[in-house]
Amino acid sequence: MTLKLDKVNRGPHLSTLVASSISREIAQGRLRPGDQLPTEQQLAQTFGVSRNVVREAIARLRSEGRIWSQQGRGAFVADQPNATVLTIDYEALQQANAFQSLFELRGILEVEAAALAAKRRTRDDLTAMKDALVTMRDAPYGSVMWLKTDLEFHKTVAAATGNVYMVQFLMFVSERVRESILASGNQQRSEDLAAVTLGEHQRILDAIEAGDGDEARDAMRAHLHGAASRVGLAGEQSE
Repeated sequence: MTLKLDKVNRGPHLSTLVASSISREIAQGRLRPGDQLPTEQQLAQTFGVSRNVVREAIARLRSEGRIWSQQGRGAFVADQPNATVLTIDYEALQQANAFQSLFELRGILEVEAAALAAKRRTRDDLTAMKDALVTMRDAPYGSVMWLKTDLEFHKTVAAATGNVYMVQFLMFVSERVRESILASGNQQRSEDLAAVTLGEHQRILDAIEAGDGDEARDAMRAHLHGAASRVGLAGEQSE
């Protein structure tokens, strides 16, 4: 079995790159159902990453149904992909049209989630949103921490819908968006943009707190339109 594995570029998304590389080996038939993956140590050396990064990648592949593990034996390629597990190929998202489509899907979900959150939010939900926004204000705009806290704010909005599937699906899509933004490095850093973005989030929060579903929907739509422009998708998001 000859695998085509190379060292991955450094960055905050190393485990994603490792998982994507192994997935490609499976898709192209160099890793077949039942094949055992190289050991953690071997994979770490091959990719030039830590064993913790390899473990995260393996955990992701296992959750996607691509591999299975057995204590003391290692990781093996699954007999067949789990059709019930949603996966979005990391490398495919490097193409502009794929990233645009994913961003569009995120918009469809989040706009309606905001409206539902306005109707169903609890006092604890509002506290969680406010805490997330405070943490976001303290993070440097465009940094890894900013994107992480931004995602946390959107997670609190999704949670306020009271729909556990909304949270799971929306967080999956949003995490893929975050990874692509980090990989592209096209998130501009500007105090002015920080103020604009925080203002958009505050408008969403205010609408949800007021219980105004229509305003929450409009506020989220406006925010995602602005976010699309900031990551190079200007004109691609409809009003």
